[in-house]
Amino acid sequence: MGLDSFYEVSTWVLPVIIAITFHEAAHGFIAWRLGDDTAKLLGRVTFNPIKHIDPFGTILLPGLLILTRAPFLFGWAKPVPVNFHRLRHPRRDMIAVAAAGPGINLLLALVAALIFPLFSRSTAAPPQWIAENLANAVWINVILAVFNLIPLPPLDGGRIAVGLLPEPLARPLARLERTGMLLLILVLFLLPLIGRELLGRDLNIMPWLLGGPVEWLVGVIARLSEMLQ
Repeated sequence: MGLDSFYEVSTWVLPVIIAITFHEAAHGFIAWRLGDDTAKLLGRVTFNPIKHIDPFGTILLPGLLILTRAPFLFGWAKPVPVNFHRLRHPRRDMIAVAAAGPGINLLLALVAALIFPLFSRSTAAPPQWIAENLANAVWINVILAVFNLIPLPPLDGGRIAVGLLPEPLARPLARLERTGMLLLILVLFLLPLIGRELLGRDLNIMPWLLGGPVEWLVGVIARLSEMLQ
């Protein structure tokens, strides 16, 4: 790894770890406050990243995507266990538990945007490195929030949809809890490969699925941070 590549990775590592740690801890905290102490008893309601990091999904895979300059960033952490049946109001509280992860990511993105100008104006190396970390924190937190809001279980958006939809629609969607992530990975990775190698067409749906919403939200956060400064 060259010095430039090492420097680039160093500006992403902390934002990724903090974003994922806060995301998972938020799920566990809200579940605990709403009646399910499963995550609390397992020590997952914590900002200790070691409790949440998946070595491959949190570190190796995102690192490889950054180094190879992939057009998207993808990864995961150890999911926080939640027993939705132990929540005081399972269907309603499931929405709050699921929304807590993306919600904390959007808050982190706003905080990073607010702090960014304090360091970006300096030409010295340490403040510039911090500024790049903060800029990356805005992007990674927004990407993580938007990705997790895709309405497909076990993603947070899928669980929110299950809680909001009428029972006849919620039940079949909830059945995708075990296979939804595999389906998503196949669509994200296998579909572009088939399109490129067999059909000669671009079947990568990531720019359509995430690109527009992410850029719009980053713009909203940038304008909001300017208003608050």
